[in-house]
Amino acid sequence: MSITPHFNTKMALEKSKKMALEIQKICNIDDDVLNAISKSQRSLFVPKGFERHAYKLDALPLVADQWISSPLTVAKMTQALTCKGADSVLEIGCGSGYQALILCNLIRRVFSIERVERLAKETKERFKKLGIHNINVRFDDGQNGWRDFAPFDRILFSASIKKVPQKIFDQLATDGILVAPIESMDKQIITRYTKTPKGIKEEKLDDCLFVPVKDGKIH
Repeated sequence: MSITPHFNTKMALEKSKKMALEIQKICNIDDDVLNAISKSQRSLFVPKGFERHAYKLDALPLVADQWISSPLTVAKMTQALTCKGADSVLEIGCGSGYQALILCNLIRRVFSIERVERLAKETKERFKKLGIHNINVRFDDGQNGWRDFAPFDRILFSASIKKVPQKIFDQLATDGILVAPIESMDKQIITRYTKTPKGIKEEKLDDCLFVPVKDGKIH
């Protein structure tokens, strides 16, 4: 579901499309991901005062030492998730909601967890104002998952972690895909896990940079 026409200013959409095409030149994203980025206005999800940097391929700071990821990283993570055919996705680490916005253009039901209460409240209000109703935001420790709506066809970590908790794998549907930035030695690697009837298949894809997953909630 895309954001409402009232907020889809011509200039912002032109910048979104230009940025998506720039990303496609750098990394391999399919047309579905390209279109999802093209119609998602990042300028509505960056901190006040950073709007002029919204369509650069840079990460930007948020409150509580959190960041909105680089659009290039968001594209890589989304592509790795292989969204086609999925009906539900759980995101761990909502931040300002930009990654969830991309996902809601590709998957019917998006469930996103944020451990910083201020960010969770602001993001809920942002989606409400934009008229987006297929993204559900919860204030909680993302490592708990969201069992009420499990199993999920897809799960995405928008924060790095050393090891995916078993309770999160338990909430992934059979044949589902989980993508996470895994901390390995002195770097992070985008890693894709596929849950098969015989177990978990792991694929290491690309280097990345995320803030780490932390325990607990911040009020």
